[in-house]
Amino acid sequence: MAITKLITHLFRRYLPSPFTIAVLLTLLTIILAIVFTENTTGDSHIVAVLSYWENGIWNNGLLVFAYQMMLILVLGHVLVLSKPMERLILSITKYVKNTSNAAVLVALSTMLVSFFNWGLGLIFGAILARKVGEYAQENNIPINYPLIGACGYVGLMVWHGGISGSAPIKVSEAGHLKELLENITTTDIVDHFPESVSTALTVFSYSNLSIFFTVLVAISFLVYFLGKRVAPSTIALNKYQFKSSDKENHIGAEKLDHSKSFSMLFGILILSVFLIQYLPAIRTLNITPNMLNFFMFGLAIILHGSFKSFLLGVEEAIGDVSGILIQFPLYFGIMGIMGSSGMINQISDFFVSVSTTTTLPIFTFFSAGLVNIFVPSGGGQWAVQGPLVLQSALALNVPLPKAIMALAYGDQITNMLQPFWALPLLGITKLKAKEILPYTLLFMLVGSIIYIAGLLIF
Repeated sequence: MAITKLITHLFRRYLPSPFTIAVLLTLLTIILAIVFTENTTGDSHIVAVLSYWENGIWNNGLLVFAYQMMLILVLGHVLVLSKPMERLILSITKYVKNTSNAAVLVALSTMLVSFFNWGLGLIFGAILARKVGEYAQENNIPINYPLIGACGYVGLMVWHGGISGSAPIKVSEAGHLKELLENITTTDIVDHFPESVSTALTVFSYSNLSIFFTVLVAISFLVYFLGKRVAPSTIALNKYQFKSSDKENHIGAEKLDHSKSFSMLFGILILSVFLIQYLPAIRTLNITPNMLNFFMFGLAIILHGSFKSFLLGVEEAIGDVSGILIQFPLYFGIMGIMGSSGMINQISDFFVSVSTTTTLPIFTFFSAGLVNIFVPSGGGQWAVQGPLVLQSALALNVPLPKAIMALAYGDQITNMLQPFWALPLLGITKLKAKEILPYTLLFMLVGSIIYIAGLLIF
């Protein structure tokens, strides 16, 4: 398709790495702040703006946020690498008969898993697509492997509206909203914001679950329809191996590393404390990042069966978070400049002037989709765009849960266009971005229609 070739060419030629983009956005923000904002300090304006930047980079609350997001990704990946998850993936592949049913199996499973945890869904979808390809190859079942690969990536189109979504799960933490806004706007405005916005009002709301279910059904029908019409492709794959701890005899303290009973005991201890600590929150459907990570930590240790296996999984998964580790501080610095210099207020005033209660969520959706092209991280995007969305929503009396979910929907939908998070999938499936892009663009189109309709209806 000509459009996919054009998009692939544009991304490769004109879009540098996400880290370089973060640096360019930082420099642009510094220049805009110097030119368009007033100096309210005794220092020179340039020195003041650079001070805002440095303070933003080391914002303690946001650094905790970055670590929480890294754990969500790593622990999700580690869960996929456990033996029970391997058996689940292999059991799904046994139902593959043709391209249509394989596409539905991969897309539906990936979206459901991604709703729980995006890191888990990202790697689960990639490995499932790979294993479906291997199964089809071994059993001489003709399938279109690029379509299957695209289906393994579709979870990134629903993740931000799910339990591990950066924006909805972070705002459920008591005090986060006010902490995010305290250096950006006046105390009077900050006082109008609640202590938190429960996930019962965002992720588990009737509107979000209805939208998610609609996407689930629509994409399943779409991939089934596509599977009936696309031609089979050539598959040449070696067997993908899960890492596992060695089976040799161990002596002394090594036995603790490989002890199933010891790791099981510790995992049960974690989950027991989890239930004691978070049972009230579970009953009210208010999920926080610490709560999710604590649960996945205990579950991952239990499913791996030994500390050695768990640590091997961590070793393999840790590379996933390199972007978050090094790019998030730059996004926090951008937010520091925009907040302390007054740029957030200026941009918020503009959005308020051109929006209404009805149109602001739609503008938020489209702007979030655009920002995601340059800031391909939901957590980083929330740090940069979140304060703007919150202030605009307050000014126009848009319910905060709706504004937050509008940002989440916009951020996740253009993952089908932005290939950054597809890199792990491409590495596992051995596909190329241009091979899956024709299908992910169709997913993006259908998803966008559903999300916009949902924002207008609800």
